Amino acid sequence: MAPAVSTAALIEDDPWDMPELQDTGVKWADLDTKGKILRVLTIAAKLILLLGLLYMFVCSLDILSSAFQLVGGKAAGDIFQENTVLSNPLAGLVIGMLVTLLVQSSSTSSSIVVTMVSSGLLEVSTAVPIIMGTNIGTSVTNTFVAMTQVGDRNKFRRAFAGATVHDFFNWLSVLVLLPLEVATGYLVKLTDLIVKSFNIQSGENAPALLNVITDPLTQSIIELDETVISGIAVGDPEAKNKSLIKVWCQTASNTVIILTNVTASNCKITNIKKCNHIFVNTNLSDLAVGLILLACSLLILCTCLILIVKLLNSMLKGQVAVVINKIMNTDFPFPFAWLTGYIAIVVGAGMTFIVQSSSVFTSAITPLVGIGVIKLERAYPLSLGSNIGTTTTAILAAMASPVEKLGNSLQIALVHLFFNLSGIVLWYPIPFTRLPIRMAKALGQLTAQYRWFSGFYIIACFFAFPLLVFGLSLAGWQVLVGVLVPIVAVLIFVIIVNILQKHKPQWLPSVLRSWDFLPQWAHSLEPWDRVVTIMAARCCCCCKCCNVTEEDEETGTQENKDNEIEMYDKPTISVEIKEAKKTSDSCEILKATSL
Repeated sequence: MAPAVSTAALIEDDPWDMPELQDTGVKWADLDTKGKILRVLTIAAKLILLLGLLYMFVCSLDILSSAFQLVGGKAAGDIFQENTVLSNPLAGLVIGMLVTLLVQSSSTSSSIVVTMVSSGLLEVSTAVPIIMGTNIGTSVTNTFVAMTQVGDRNKFRRAFAGATVHDFFNWLSVLVLLPLEVATGYLVKLTDLIVKSFNIQSGENAPALLNVITDPLTQSIIELDETVISGIAVGDPEAKNKSLIKVWCQTASNTVIILTNVTASNCKITNIKKCNHIFVNTNLSDLAVGLILLACSLLILCTCLILIVKLLNSMLKGQVAVVINKIMNTDFPFPFAWLTGYIAIVVGAGMTFIVQSSSVFTSAITPLVGIGVIKLERAYPLSLGSNIGTTTTAILAAMASPVEKLGNSLQIALVHLFFNLSGIVLWYPIPFTRLPIRMAKALGQLTAQYRWFSGFYIIACFFAFPLLVFGLSLAGWQVLVGVLVPIVAVLIFVIIVNILQKHKPQWLPSVLRSWDFLPQWAHSLEPWDRVVTIMAARCCCCCKCCNVTEEDEETGTQENKDNEIEMYDKPTISVEIKEAKKTSDSCEILKATSL
């Protein structure tokens, strides 16, 4: 009789299944009075601590944005002055990405674009690719946030996929809509028709909802004069010599009516006083202050994120986790299940409008995806909603522009809105078209296996590629086309062959049914993983060998001074020496094998 074989090992668990959240705690009814009081006090203390950490997290993001503006703000203004380069749509796209990465704020980079359009330095059609680039650049923040969960493979898989689903949506939308806009100009025509159809009057400033809470802390640390960056972008020679650190702050403005013998005129009087932030009297340069704030804000940001994740892990257990999981991931009953995703889009837009930052909202939900509270399929529409929410703030800010600048300012803000709406129409309504989810899962699986690849992805997509395209744009569009067209053609060929290998291999020649005819390093990350592993082992081993050698020298020198003969007579010392020699020899062997 054949031996019985268990089939449990043959059933592979889906790595994207949500972790089971079971109610393992003591039920409320089973607690005595003291236990109930302690549980209530514990939950209240954790909630207060969570709100405090979230507050510090948002403030650190604000300070981080200010730090990036101090470090690279003037460079961003200089980049926008390259009008000949901006006429190239692809160059405009990567310039929008680079500027948003430099200032870490799509609102700031968008306001620079609005200023240039209003002043006549840019046409609306030229500014459209830049706006698309700012949409991509702002999604790098939550990708960095996902890196804080790299220690746990399963959490990192979900967190990185939850962050990059936003990236893939933006990249795919640009890939389709940028050529369409260049060919037809539909965004410019549509927004121009809307602006001309409505008699829109200039209104009040956009509401500062979250800033009312965070400004007391952030403005006590640093305040910036963002008009300096806009001045550099529009070519103001005096702006280059100004510091971004604000010294004089406006407190209030009053309108006074002045009566004369002939007419009555209004005079606006502005009250100004010296700012109260830490660096108001500093003698340091903008770069030095920016680097100090950059280091401090990154330290606080990472600390807050790690503590938030640990606190959520402790809070989201038992019945609380089960309830939240059901609320966040349960669909409406049939036949209204399809409405659930659209409600999530509205929720994401509303929450982003409240916090006035898509980076803050998407960075907040990324750890929740990692620990398994929110499914990737639910995080996707929430991220789409955040794209919509961040444009509403820009629209309200544009409506506060002067009457003579209102039309162009509002048109650019509407271009941003309809670009995101067009992307949602492309990549959400039909389940088959939700490619960003499948692409994010593939990348999450890859980075969970090779965790170093996450750093390569961030550097390649958000820094190396934009800098390459920008450099080629400076050389002229002929060079740009001559270099990028072959690369794009090869990528398209590889993607098509991969799809056919998976679904229709019989359509391919026998040679192309697999990539085995190529060297292994050209079609697998395994050799590269070995290289990274050996390099990491060599670094660690070199450090260990240096420590062992130093300890041996110190021990040997001291013992030689005391008693040379006893050093060889004591068995314990001889054993230690042998072990040290073994360690040194093993390090030398590892170095040789790695070479």
